[in-house]
Formats: sequence, structure tokens, C-alpha cells
Amino acid sequence: MGVVVGVLHLRLQIPQAMSLKDKRRALKSFKDRIRHGHNVSVAEVDAQDAHRLGVLAVAMTGDDRRYVEGGLQSILNAAANDRNMLLLDAQMEWR
Repeated sequence: MGVVVGVLHLRLQIPQAMSLKDKRRALKSFKDRIRHGHNVSVAEVDAQDAHRLGVLAVAMTGDDRRYVEGGLQSILNAAANDRNMLLLDAQMEWR
């Protein structure tokens, strides 16, 4: 069995952000929490200049697709339940 790579794209609205600094603070907090709880890589990949919109990509690897999918689903649930942001869209892809 080979390596499984799962990528979760999250499109998030940060309603309380009045500046890019506010947005980056909210996204950094979320990224730090999911990095701490999961062995993943996270990056802001789009909308860097929009102060109320964040687009993150979360990558996770493993040798079992069910394990990777479960981890990414857990992160998706955390994004959906985060009180500082609204989940607008999410897509999971496999490589």
C-alpha cells in the first residue's frame, strides 16, 4: 500500500475582522489548534488581502485512507464549530 495524501480546502468568513491583522490573528489561532491536535500542514492559500475571508489548505498524509479521511473530517468539524468564523465551503481531495 502506498502513501495517501489528503488535502482539505476551507473557505472561511471571519465576521469580526475589521483589518487584515484581525483576520490573521483568528486564522493563526485556528491553524495552531489544528496543528497541535493533528499531524498536518496548514497554509493560507488564497484571499490574503481580503480582511474577512480566509482560504486554508490542510494537508495530511498516511498509509491508510480511512485514517487520513477521519483526521481531515475532524478538522472540518472543528472549522464548522469554531465560534470566531463561519465555514462557507469545504472540499476534500486525494493525491
